[in-house]
Amino acid sequence: MRQTSQISKLTGLRAGIVALSITALAAGFSVSAFANDSAPAAAPAAAPAMEAKAPLVPGKPVTDPAAGESLYSNGDATRGVTACVGCHGPNGKSATGTWPKLAAQHAAYITKQLKNFKEGSRANPVMMGMAATLSEQDMINIAAYLAKQEPSLGVAQDKETIELGQSIYRGGIAAKGVPACAGCHSPNGAGIPAQYPRLSGQWAEYSNAQLMAFRDGVRKNGPMMTNIASRLSDTEMKAVADYMAGLH
Repeated sequence: MRQTSQISKLTGLRAGIVALSITALAAGFSVSAFANDSAPAAAPAAAPAMEAKAPLVPGKPVTDPAAGESLYSNGDATRGVTACVGCHGPNGKSATGTWPKLAAQHAAYITKQLKNFKEGSRANPVMMGMAATLSEQDMINIAAYLAKQEPSLGVAQDKETIELGQSIYRGGIAAKGVPACAGCHSPNGAGIPAQYPRLSGQWAEYSNAQLMAFRDGVRKNGPMMTNIASRLSDTEMKAVADYMAGLH
């Protein structure tokens, strides 16, 4: 009996050791499996870092016509910005040919001219001073506001030169190598956005002054127009300027 009892105890001890070993193995397998399952989860964490390195693509400037209207009509005394309305009139419709009509002018053209005034590539003491206080965003906003305005209509005044003006505008002067104005500024003078300005309804006095400025080298920010104007006589300039005033 005594021997049987000892054998029974020994058998129980061995069984306990085996159970303990199996439990330990199972625990080790579970830890290993958990570790293996968890490893891939760490990979996505690196994704944000990779995304953060991706270069940002700058967007187009945001236009704010309301801000442009405010500057155009009221200026900004805190920055020394003078209101445009004093010379160019309400909504860009000036009252005299001394100052151009800007209503419905293409935004890209107005922005370019303001930049040229500021950098000095287009000389005009008054406008150079005005543009000096404007930021590029100011220019874009003012241009966006003016582009949305209704165009100002005009009338040709000189009946004696209408035919000559029409001939030059629509057909050019082949003998002098002068191309038709309509080719760039369109048949009705509306121009081409981002390329050529609107001329329809513009004051004849202003258009004539610009043609003379191009010819005489005073205005230098339009090489093509300098070349064309250099081939026109005073009479031809006045005729085509007057004809354009009546286009719409």
